[in-house]
Order: sequence, then C-alpha cells, then structure tokens
Amino acid sequence: MNKIGLLTIGQSPRSDVTPTFEEIFDKDDKDIEIVERGALDSLNEAQLLSVIARKEKNICVSRLHDGRSIIMSRRKLLPILQNELSKLQQEVDMVIVLCTEDWPNLTCEKPIFYPNRIVTQAISAMKDQPKIGLIIPLEEQRRSVLKKWECVSEDITVAVASPYDYGNFEEAARYLKDYRVDIIILDCMGYNEEHRQFVRKESGILTILPRTLVPRIVLEYL
Repeated sequence: MNKIGLLTIGQSPRSDVTPTFEEIFDKDDKDIEIVERGALDSLNEAQLLSVIARKEKNICVSRLHDGRSIIMSRRKLLPILQNELSKLQQEVDMVIVLCTEDWPNLTCEKPIFYPNRIVTQAISAMKDQPKIGLIIPLEEQRRSVLKKWECVSEDITVAVASPYDYGNFEEAARYLKDYRVDIIILDCMGYNEEHRQFVRKESGILTILPRTLVPRIVLEYL
C-alpha cells in the first residue's frame, strides 16, 4: 500500500479537496491510503489569531475545517507548517502540499510534491512564452504570484476571485478573455471543477485546475 500525505496550510480534513484526490486515485489500480494533516490542526480558536495576517505583505489563504477561510502571515505560518510536516512524514511514503504558493524552506525526509512547481512546469512545456491568465484568491497575492510565473512567461494577466468567499468568477473570466490570454490557471488548490468549467465556458479559453492536475502527475511516481 502507498501512503500519501496531504498537507494543507489550513486545517484538515479538507473535505473540499480530498474527495477529488480520492476519485482520481481510485481510478488507478494502485492501493493508496491518504493521510491528512493541517498546519493549524493543533491550534484552538484563540491561537488561530496568532497566525492571522495583520499588516504583512507576504500572506496566504486557506480553509478551516468548518468551511471558513483564513488569511495568514506566511512568516508566522512557516514554523507551524514545518512542525506538522515533520510529524506527517513519519506516517507516509510521500507528501503533497495542498497549496500553489512556493514553500522553499520546508524540509522533508520523504519525497514531497509542490503543486506550484508541477503546474508551472506543465505550462512551460506547452509553448514558448504563452499569454497566461491567472485567477487568484486575493489581490494581496498578486506580487508573489507574478514572481512565481515570470520564469514561464513575460505576458501575464491577473484576475481575482476567491474560491472561499463567493468570488466574482464571471467578471474574472471576462476580464481575462478581453486580454486574449492563451490559457487560464486557477492558481489555488481551493478552486474546484465547477469553477474550472464556469471559467472555461465564460471565457472560451483552456482553463487548468491544479486540484486535478497534481494527483494525476503524482500517480506516475507510484
């Protein structure tokens, strides 16, 4: 049996994300067990306040187990995330970080998959300098997201629509359509297939969903 750890930067279980992984894994003949952990699992309600972003520029967003979203300081989150990763790696054969942000400072003794690296490499393999459209959860993430994608294309357009707080996907899709991008990436693991289909329909542009791309790539390593 292959044990795969899913590490969210929020709280587990990720009832919105994990079923997608299970569905894709179940279509394969391999015997796979998923183990979930979250950076915030050990924090109570009062302790969650300690990681909330105040005036920080480097932020990230995730989901709590009750469905609420939480905007966090990356600086404050990193040691907590590492602590949960250190425990998770003892239970599994490999780890997938459920976040499309880059986390270069994490250390893991087991193979670890970062969705941002999978997605950027997949898009860079398609054509030289594609016109990329990104949909991201928060305006405050624009700077870090542009930096992440600059190695793939110099022509990047960003729209904002949160998967957690009723984002305006119609406006985002039409905005990117007006800019005539070649491809749209929903740049967060919180986006789902419904979001992808809606954006694809509204824009008429190929739309990539990391939540489904990542588990399909990971299967090749099993």
